[in-house]
Amino acid sequence: MTVTELLSYEAALAEYDPVMGLEVHVELGTKTKMFCGCSTELGQDANAQTCPTCLGLPGALPVVNEIGVESAIKIGLALNCSIAEWCRFARKNYFYPDMPKNFQTSQYDEPIAFDGYLDVQLEDGEVFRVEIERAHMEEDTGKSTHVGGATGRIHGASHSLLDYNRAGIPLIEIVTKPIVGAGERAPEVAKAYVAELRELIRALGVSEARMDKGQMRCDVNLSLMKKGAERFGTRSETKNVNSLRSVERAARFEIQRHAAVLESGGTILQETRHFHEDDGSTTSGRIKDNAEDYRYFPEPDLVPIAPAREWVEELRKGLPELPRVRRNRLREEWGLGELEMQSILNAGAVDPIAATIEAGADAASARKWWMGELARNANERGVSLDELPITPADVARVSALVAGGDLNDKLARQVIEGVLAGEGTPDEVVEKRGLKVVSDDSALGAAVDEAIAGNAGIADKIRGGKVAAVGALVGAVMKATRGQADAAKVKDLILEKLGVSEG
Repeated sequence: MTVTELLSYEAALAEYDPVMGLEVHVELGTKTKMFCGCSTELGQDANAQTCPTCLGLPGALPVVNEIGVESAIKIGLALNCSIAEWCRFARKNYFYPDMPKNFQTSQYDEPIAFDGYLDVQLEDGEVFRVEIERAHMEEDTGKSTHVGGATGRIHGASHSLLDYNRAGIPLIEIVTKPIVGAGERAPEVAKAYVAELRELIRALGVSEARMDKGQMRCDVNLSLMKKGAERFGTRSETKNVNSLRSVERAARFEIQRHAAVLESGGTILQETRHFHEDDGSTTSGRIKDNAEDYRYFPEPDLVPIAPAREWVEELRKGLPELPRVRRNRLREEWGLGELEMQSILNAGAVDPIAATIEAGADAASARKWWMGELARNANERGVSLDELPITPADVARVSALVAGGDLNDKLARQVIEGVLAGEGTPDEVVEKRGLKVVSDDSALGAAVDEAIAGNAGIADKIRGGKVAAVGALVGAVMKATRGQADAAKVKDLILEKLGVSEG
């Protein structure tokens, strides 16, 4: 049996219970690196943001980034962790081709934050608690680019290029305790946890946590244990998964793969694996038969970190409103039920709607556009709502144009289409496409007269008392004006010309 053969998901869950561990690396949004003054700005020339310290040159000494420590404490507090009164950095020794020092400055047995939890809400509203083992400080590695191969990986490449700009950028690694009891919902729990963690990180303002830019990455550890067993199975570790959907797919694939291997009488290898976005599969990376000896030892060039309790409490008091609390508040302010708010959360629309309301729109119209036209467009493009080329301010302006009678819903959809196509702001699209509602009597009069003349039978019915038939004439006028007439105004004009009172 090859490792790509899978057992059906249902069959796998009938025999085994999944156990997960999630390790999430968050790149902090500090202006300088963790142990030197080099800039962290993205997009610069390769190796332009380096110095003797982050290049590991002899005699260069590191200095801890205070904002990095502050950010770590904020994350720990938001995750309900205990904050260490005293901790220190360690050297993690390993062959890092993209780390010029050939060791990583990290934390080992003395993390800055430990023993926490994060409650996450699943798609049906159920809340699942994920316990946090630790959150510790470390530095990122550089970037390797493998050239000459077909896959972009080192296997088959002719040579590799190294860019050390990223080496030394502050990272926080957040490690869960074993996640058990999720059963068939384990992949959903993994996705929901990473999504909630991303929202929390953004709310704290310590990172943009853009997974597509590598600012947040997840390693998915998974094992299976036979129903009724107490001992965990051998785990695999799928490295650097970089989207919410992929976290869920990686967990699901590994459940099916592990089950297939075990049911065939095979043995699970303890190994790292690579995730493939195109088909949702994983492939073997590096075997880890035994526990690796990284030869950790305390970093001799850095003093221990001993955050004053007063400082920690000051940071605790300054924490912003956290995502779940904020969502509950917004749900009440918007007058929504639990299921309606859950739908908005599932669509990733909470922040866009809130920002649109802040930009001046009412809650109902903001919700209508983001959950309707824009959600449909995002789905067609295969992107998230916040990746659409339209801002909450744009949507608020469209809403204002509708509220002011300058647009109807049909025209508003055309304006949104134009903004998404890069034609400019809503007002510029209205101007370029000539989309304003026609509402003055003189402009509508001719169209109304033509509709009456061209539908004499319907006009007679209306004169005879069948006022409901006016809809057909309104439709004729709307068609003649390409949907740009004010429908309410058209109806009033028709009845007035026919000498009929609606009452």
